[in-house]
Formats: sequence, structure tokens, C-alpha cells
Amino acid sequence: MGLTTNLTERGIRDYELVKRALDSGDQKAYADLMDNYREPLYYMILKMTNSNADADDLTLEAFGKAFRNLAQYTPTYAFSTWLFTIATNNCIDYIRKRKVEMVSIDKYYTNSVRDSQLSIAGSEPDPEEIIIEKQTIKTMQEVIKKLKPTYRKVIDLRYFQELSYEEIARVMSMPMNTVKIKLYRAKLFLHNIIKESNTDLLS
Repeated sequence: MGLTTNLTERGIRDYELVKRALDSGDQKAYADLMDNYREPLYYMILKMTNSNADADDLTLEAFGKAFRNLAQYTPTYAFSTWLFTIATNNCIDYIRKRKVEMVSIDKYYTNSVRDSQLSIAGSEPDPEEIIIEKQTIKTMQEVIKKLKPTYRKVIDLRYFQELSYEEIARVMSMPMNTVKIKLYRAKLFLHNIIKESNTDLLS
């Protein structure tokens, strides 16, 4: 990496954390970087999306992309500038995709109205849908078994037991930011496993 003479005291602090993360995989360094910028990043994304849920997910995703490409960061400018650029571009991409999806949904809905005249299905679930759902859950559970124990646990607590980040942090006795990092990595591993097995359970 280049010289850090142009960095502020905060920039040098972040640079040291980046080095620790890269050189030794220091989990606390990752957590500290997250802790330093999670809140301002979240509020920036919230202004762009106007959705708390989207802002939370996109904040986590921005950190994930930054950490995955951490070796590409150079201290010729502040880590925060690099991180916020990644987050902004990622958020813009998300908003564009969401608009496309909304147009598709609108078209589907319009066609459905025209074709079915708003026929309303019964409240009882379709037996075939129940079978498909059970098969999907069983397949997902088999895929999750391929993860390391710590990743299996965080996925189970978040998506099967539906615990909050704070609750997971208490159960696993670790900082909440560490929980978020592990959850992101677990989702990434799941995506790669499913992609390699040619299934479409995750997008």
C-alpha cells in the first residue's frame, strides 16, 4: 500500500485496522471498522432508499463488499471515502433493480387482473405448494449442514428461530457487529454452495 501522509488521524486509524484485517484476519479489526461507520453509512443509505429494512440490509452488504475487496483499498484516500463510494454505487444499483422489478410486478398484476378478473384464491394452501415448500426447506437444511458450525448456528438463529441481531449476539456471546459479519459470510457461502450445485434457492 502507498504512503499515508495525506490521511487524517482518523484515516490512519482506519488504515491500521485494514492492515490488521488483511495481515492476520483480525476479526476485531473488521468489527471496529464496522463499528466506526455502520451508523453514518446506515443513515446515508436510509436517505437514498427511505426504507429501514433496505438500509439495514444494504449497510451490511456494503461492508461485505468492502471487506471482500479490502486488498484493493489504497491509503491515497480515506477508507471512509472508499467505503461510502462502494455503498453509494451498490445502493444505486439496488434502486435501479428494484424499479425494474416493480415494473415487472405491475405488468404481472395487470395481466392477472385482465385474465382472471381478480379471482381470489381460497384461504386453504394448495397441497402442491405445501409439498414444494417442504422440499425446499429440506434442501436448504441439507445445504446449511455443509457450513462450519458457527455459520450454521448464526443462520439457524436468524432465519429459523427469527432472532434479532441483538438476541443472536447474546446467545453467541459476541459483539453484534461480529454477528453481522458472520451472517454475511454465511449467506455468501450458502450462495456459492447452491450455485455450484445448480439450484436456484437463493438469488
